[in-house]
Amino acid sequence: MSATPAASDATLIARIAQGDRLAMQVLYGRHHVRVFRFGLRLVRNEQVAEDLISEVFLDVWRQAGKFEGRSAVSTWLLAITRFKALSALRRKKDAELDDEAAGAIEDTSDDPEVSVQKKDTGEALRKCLGRLSAEHREIVDLVYYHEKSVEEVAGIIGIPENTVKTRLFYARKKLAELLKAAGIERGWP
Repeated sequence: MSATPAASDATLIARIAQGDRLAMQVLYGRHHVRVFRFGLRLVRNEQVAEDLISEVFLDVWRQAGKFEGRSAVSTWLLAITRFKALSALRRKKDAELDDEAAGAIEDTSDDPEVSVQKKDTGEALRKCLGRLSAEHREIVDLVYYHEKSVEEVAGIIGIPENTVKTRLFYARKKLAELLKAAGIERGWP
């Protein structure tokens, strides 16, 4: 049985699902102009619309077995086209940050001197944290790095909330002393 122009679109989709390339050619011949025109109206760019045709019919080839026939094949094709066109427009919009807009963005990165100071401070902080007791290090890690509340820390460690608060108080105090000894002033109130 050959795929003739008289074959219904639904029949063509069923045959495409079985890998029938001739059925794919007939479906493409029937609908590619409609898909192109619809895509072109959405994206307003002929090259992008041409690319959409390829993407749409590649999806048809891959997804034909999933077509449930709840709508006409032409409706399904246009739905795929619309989705692909909107995705293309989103990608284009994301890529359109032009030089003028990029030039207007303030560069808030640190200068080399500040970067070195921060690196040195970070290293000193890691060394000082390493000198805290295991209990204090654990509390600081959970509260400051994992952003857990006192209540959450108490549940994680299995100690009362007041013990968490006490350990945190002494951990901060000890850390401040260690940082001051390393020549770094305390960075919190």
